[in-house]
Amino acid sequence: MKIDNRQQFLAVVSMAAVLLLAADRLVYTPLAALWKSRSVRIAELRQQIATGTSLLQREQVIRRHWDLMQTNALPRNSSLAEQQLLKAFDAWSQRSHVSLTSMMPQWEQDSDDYMTLVCRVEATGNLDALSQFIYNIEKDPMALKLESMELTARDDDGQQMTLGLQVSGLVLTPEIK
Repeated sequence: MKIDNRQQFLAVVSMAAVLLLAADRLVYTPLAALWKSRSVRIAELRQQIATGTSLLQREQVIRRHWDLMQTNALPRNSSLAEQQLLKAFDAWSQRSHVSLTSMMPQWEQDSDDYMTLVCRVEATGNLDALSQFIYNIEKDPMALKLESMELTARDDDGQQMTLGLQVSGLVLTPEIK
């Protein structure tokens, strides 16, 4: 094929190249970006659906756990909460045959939804009694968390030991429905 007007041919080819470049920049690239963002959004929505389905399947377990937390939380009245915690420590110490040497409760307002009653406790006894004391605290259904623990020997044989605990109790502050 012989090209009669070479200049016209080059102009047509260059116009076609410019049109292809413009189509790429104005049509294909935005559509590809839109397609990619929609694919990401669809993946996120599928993940949310899977999470929601899982929550719906576990609804009864989650509700029972929440009801248990509400039931075992300390009362909103600060003096009643302190009294309940101190009575519990007294009962645990009697059951495990340890001597409580000090208890220092302190309130912390963590958020609008809950407060914590942090209690620093020191107890003395032998290793078996202190182990039983910790076990009694941990197995009790009361909403407590053992924050820290220190164990020191008071004699050379290790028969008399001192246990320092920091325990926090949960107090739900909103009205329970």
